[in-house]
Amino acid sequence: MNPADELVDVIDDAGRTVGVVTRAHMRVKRLPHRCTYVLVFNGRGELFIHLRTPTKDVYPSHWDVCIGGVVAAGESYSEGVIREVREELGIEASPMELFPFRYADERSVVQGMVYRLDHEGPFRLQPEEIVRGEFIPLGELTARAEREPFCPDGMEVVRQYLAHGRG
Repeated sequence: MNPADELVDVIDDAGRTVGVVTRAHMRVKRLPHRCTYVLVFNGRGELFIHLRTPTKDVYPSHWDVCIGGVVAAGESYSEGVIREVREELGIEASPMELFPFRYADERSVVQGMVYRLDHEGPFRLQPEEIVRGEFIPLGELTARAEREPFCPDGMEVVRQYLAHGRG
């Protein structure tokens, strides 16, 4: 199925589903929806980052610090996160739930759940979504983001993760 045709729950401020639309319609109308965000760390505490393909519907050709994405219509966060990890990294894993997350900018309005996954790889990266990926020391992230485009929602996830006393 074309990602633009995937069905997505539209939610209200309380997170209740108020409608179901295609992903394309959700993007065009900037409708609030659910997403999962997974911070993937290796045993050295390095964060996995990946370069998004130029065909992504938001933040194309940006680096992202989180695996994850839009939760499908009727799907729970826990179901969505396992599906996203399987699709994007090619592994079976159950990330640890950390905290709820809200984000809005000119492109999207999101209520999400942030997770942590400890995994060394190797990964089978999804070629439709990911160009390449690498682990980097968390302390290098800010300098890297000053030189290259990063997804702003993922950077906010990291900021809140560190504010929660993690990292």
